[in-house]
Amino acid sequence: MKRYLFFICLLAISLFNAQIIRKYSNEFLNIGAGARGLGMGGAVISNQEDVYAPMWNPAGLNGIDRDWQASAMHAEYFESIAKYDYVAFAKSVESGVFGISLVRLGVDNILNTTQMIDPEGNIDYDKISSFSTADYAAILSYAFYPSGNQRLSLGANAKVVYRNVGKFASGYGFGFDLGAIYKSESGWNYGAMLRDATTTVNFWTVNQKELSAVVNGEEFNPAPKDKMEITMPKLNVGASRLFEINRDLKLLPEAGINVDFAKTPSLISTDFASITPYAGAELTFQDMIFVRLGVNQFSNITDIESLKRKMSFQPSAGIGIKYKGLTLDYAITNSGIGGSNFYSNFFSLKLDMQDFRN
Repeated sequence: MKRYLFFICLLAISLFNAQIIRKYSNEFLNIGAGARGLGMGGAVISNQEDVYAPMWNPAGLNGIDRDWQASAMHAEYFESIAKYDYVAFAKSVESGVFGISLVRLGVDNILNTTQMIDPEGNIDYDKISSFSTADYAAILSYAFYPSGNQRLSLGANAKVVYRNVGKFASGYGFGFDLGAIYKSESGWNYGAMLRDATTTVNFWTVNQKELSAVVNGEEFNPAPKDKMEITMPKLNVGASRLFEINRDLKLLPEAGINVDFAKTPSLISTDFASITPYAGAELTFQDMIFVRLGVNQFSNITDIESLKRKMSFQPSAGIGIKYKGLTLDYAITNSGIGGSNFYSNFFSLKLDMQDFRN
C-alpha cells in the first residue's frame, strides 16, 4: 500500500500537472549526497570540500588539491520504499578539479492497476502487475581558482537527467549549476550555489497505450498535453567557521537559507520566492571521529483532521569515522517532524588517495 501511494504522488507530479513550470521537478537532485552533509541538514554549502561537493556546491571540489577521491553512498528512503544511490570520482589537475557523479533514485515493485478494470467495468485482479520507476542523472563538474585567487573558488555542474516511469513514460533533461566559495581572512567561509541556473528542461514521452484505462467508454488516464517541464532555479547560501576548542576537538557550524523561486509552504513564501533557513554542525575528535547534527526543511503544513496550521521541520544526525584515507559516514533523517514519522538512513564511503599516499 505504501508503494502504491508513493507511486500516485510521483505520477501526479511527473505526468498530470498541467503547468509546464513545476515546483518539484527533478527533486531527487536536491536531496544531496554523502552522509556527512545529510547528517548536518545540508549545512555544508560553504564547507563541503571533497568528492561529494557537486551535490552541494561544485566550488568545493577545490578542496581536492592533489591526487583523486572516489565515493559511494546508499540510502533507504521512507522506510525502504525508495532506494537512493550515488557514486562519484574527482581528480585534481593543473587547471583545477574535474569530477563525475552518477545518481539514481528508484522505487521497485509498484502495483500497476491501470488494467484491473475492463472496459465494461468488471474487476479482474489477475490483471494487476508491477513495475519500477527511477530517476537517473550524470553530472560533470569542474572547479577552479579564478586568476589564481586561493580565497575564491568557482565551480559548475553540467547534468543530464533520465527519468523513467515503468512502461508509462520516460523523459530526458539537461541543465547547469553554478557555485562559489569565498574564504575570508577572519576565518569565515561563505558559499552559494545556484541550482538549475539556466533552468533545467525535461522532455517527456508518454505511452498512451500502456497508460490508458477506458471504463464504460470514459478515459480515466488521458495523456498530459504538455510534454515538457522546466525546473526553476534554486539558491542555497551559507556561512561557516571552524572553531578549535582544544588540541583534540574542533567545531564546525554552518547556517544559511534555501531560496526557491516559486511559492511553496516555506516559512517565508511569496509568489516570487520562498525562503527557509537551515543550520547544522560537526564536532571532530582528533580528525578521526565525527558527530553531526542538523535541521532544515522548515515549512507550514495543515493538519488533515484539525485543519490547523503548524510548523514542520526535518531534523538529522550522523556519525563518521576516518582511518587514513578511508572515511565511513552514517546519517539518519526524519521526513518532517509535525508531518510524518518516516525515517531515512544513509551510508556513505569516501576514499582519498592523497591521505593514503602521505
